[in-house]
Amino acid sequence: MEINRNISQIRAEVLLNYLYPEVEKKWIVQGKGSFYRNYNQDVLALYEKEEKIVLSRDGFLRLLPEGLLTRDDDLRGEDFKAKYEELEWRRELLNETFSPYDTYVFRKKLEIERHASELLDQKLSYLLKEYFNYDIEAERNKLVKEAAVMLPFVSSLRGDLGLVGNLLGALMQCEVEVVRGRYSPIDTTRLWLPQVTYKLLIPDLTPASYQELAKSLEPLAAFLKEWLIPFDVRCVIEIKQHWTPQHPDGSLTLNYNTELNQ
Repeated sequence: MEINRNISQIRAEVLLNYLYPEVEKKWIVQGKGSFYRNYNQDVLALYEKEEKIVLSRDGFLRLLPEGLLTRDDDLRGEDFKAKYEELEWRRELLNETFSPYDTYVFRKKLEIERHASELLDQKLSYLLKEYFNYDIEAERNKLVKEAAVMLPFVSSLRGDLGLVGNLLGALMQCEVEVVRGRYSPIDTTRLWLPQVTYKLLIPDLTPASYQELAKSLEPLAAFLKEWLIPFDVRCVIEIKQHWTPQHPDGSLTLNYNTELNQ
């Protein structure tokens, strides 16, 4: 799928809500006509101090029937240049006359766009709460909150063990080693469950940082096991010190910094 990232296609209402999300500005609008749209972006000029914006759009004046404000013989006869300048002056004067109408319409569109943006921002929270019984606004764990955005797609993502590894790597910003195997509580090959082990390879770990990281990881591990790991697969998430010198004189702590180099 190709995504158009051409900034010139952004509508003025979207751009202004993005640039001034907390500011209520009383914008004055001047429309230059849709002819300019073929060559320029929607916003031709923006004057922040004057709160004025020039758009490549047709204003109310363009909706009036041809010939209502001008005559067919306005440019006939001698002194064409003077007559043309007079028509241009009259057009600018009429644009200023109808500017309040264009400004009113634009402000209404700007208000609608702002409300629509707020609704879209709340859409994810609403979907998670109504369809998954999950209140993302009440979530306090940052890692779980970031992973929760995957819930709307959980029906197609559940069971993709490689994706869970990539997700852990993105959230923890580390390398993740995925090991698949079997698990049996009675040490037999006749009764076993599939097992996947995610080893988070994190450098420069200390016992204190390991404990802190393990504590923050517990809610994320529970979330992933509930939503993305099949019920019949045993999931283990381990934190490993990455590239620790493995020699007798080195300081080793069991489990978290005993990565074996092959």
